[in-house]
Amino acid sequence: MISNPCRIGFLGSDEIAIPFLSHLAKKKEFSLEAVLTQPDRQAGRGRKLRPNPIKAWAVKNGYPVRDPEKPGPTEVIWIKKLEIEILLVMAYGHILKTDLLTVAPKGSFNLHASLLPAYRGASPIETALALGETETGITLMKVVPRMDAGPIIDLERVKVPVSATGPDLRVILAEACIPLIDRCLPLLKDENVDEIEQDESQATYCRKLRKIDGALDFSLSAEELSRRIRAFRSWPGSFFEHFGNRIRVGDANPYQQSSLKVGEISRTESGMLIIGTGTCALQINLLQKPGGKMLSSADFLRGYKMAKGFILDFEPSMSLLRAGD
Repeated sequence: MISNPCRIGFLGSDEIAIPFLSHLAKKKEFSLEAVLTQPDRQAGRGRKLRPNPIKAWAVKNGYPVRDPEKPGPTEVIWIKKLEIEILLVMAYGHILKTDLLTVAPKGSFNLHASLLPAYRGASPIETALALGETETGITLMKVVPRMDAGPIIDLERVKVPVSATGPDLRVILAEACIPLIDRCLPLLKDENVDEIEQDESQATYCRKLRKIDGALDFSLSAEELSRRIRAFRSWPGSFFEHFGNRIRVGDANPYQQSSLKVGEISRTESGMLIIGTGTCALQINLLQKPGGKMLSSADFLRGYKMAKGFILDFEPSMSLLRAGD
């Protein structure tokens, strides 16, 4: 029997951390003693206040939890009183100040959903998928007061499945946290880890996604558009405008049709919608109109008219990458 398990505090708000937290809860040599997360936010059609997935999980499982708008001296005192030895962070949404970073004597460490130094920032999963990466992973790093810039402790690499959506890849990466934690927590407990400084010359930065990022820019290649549609499946979604109606796109793939102009509408022999892009055409497999159900585009077009040859309006998309700090 382990008499003095290592006391862990966790900071995060996103459900991607729940698999490894649930796994950690079963390990007798470690004890999750504190959860610091974001406050309840309005959500759903009724705009009622709801806890984020991490807070809901912590409350359900009886862990001490606090949810300040921004962590401050009160949370530092709380963590110190709980005698937390290691802080783990994942998708918390704040850059931590020095007093919080140093409150745990064995250190503060972040799990980030990319292979750093690539894709630092707010949307590493969706951006890596949208930009066609074939490999990604989880990086465990020491936290410093700069976004995702701390020295690397270890990496867990995963292959990106060819047809993966953003939600699919999030599930894969959530599970990839578990072997990484299993390897590294005993080393963190014993303060016996090697730290590798990130190569700043290789750093790239992804920005926070906005609703407008779901607007399809048909000047892009059909391949890039199909990747974006898969990457943005849960948020922000993908859509185009047609006579004032925002038509949501659920799935699409390149279609080898070169005669269409960019944004021009046509159909396949089976009645599926195709739209001209910067390369070939994009076959739209699933469509949804406001207030309607997601349907195959052939079924959708039986009840919603889109004239062949009509050219859709669209705006140029913004880069998913941003300048560094």
